[in-house]
Amino acid sequence: MNDVVEHAVTALRAGRPVVLPADTVYGLCADAYREEPVLRLFRLKGRPESEPVALLGADLDTILDAVPELRGRAAVTARALLPGPYTLVLPNPARRFRWLAGSRPDTIGIRVPFLPAESRAVVERIGVVAATSANSHGGADPRRVEDVPEAIRSQVAAVIDVGELPGTPSTVVDLSGPEPAILREGAVPVDEAVSAIESALAQRRA
Repeated sequence: MNDVVEHAVTALRAGRPVVLPADTVYGLCADAYREEPVLRLFRLKGRPESEPVALLGADLDTILDAVPELRGRAAVTARALLPGPYTLVLPNPARRFRWLAGSRPDTIGIRVPFLPAESRAVVERIGVVAATSANSHGGADPRRVEDVPEAIRSQVAAVIDVGELPGTPSTVVDLSGPEPAILREGAVPVDEAVSAIESALAQRRA
């Protein structure tokens, strides 16, 4: 495992994209701290730059270190839902990591999945990464490495294979406005997500 992890870490630090398994699907990841690796990720996936990608960390505290404005009320809500199969869209008034945010630079999507050991080791070494599903834009979400399009696999610097994943992407919840909104139903069904969000908001108000 060490050689695979080391290879992926070296690639990310060099600005090259890699494929890492998450708790839902295989993800296409890049160094989030610099704009050019993220733009390379967009081009490789064929994703419009107006659409966002998530900031993924191995734990919430690492994300809060990277985006300190999330500390406080947003962090209370996030802690109630993460780690888990959610992408949370939160206010980002300082517009940090603006190259991830697409057409909404005052927000940021964060992701703290239950990572397989190999992926966790990579992300912990890097800090945070830009992450999106390792498919062509609009294509099927990859549950196996074999499902990642050859056009992507041939261009990434490293691929970590842990076998078959559940195959349903994260549920995307927008918490940036006055009321939470489910932007995409995914691994967590809408009714379950709404219940979890209401519980998290109640905890925040307590």
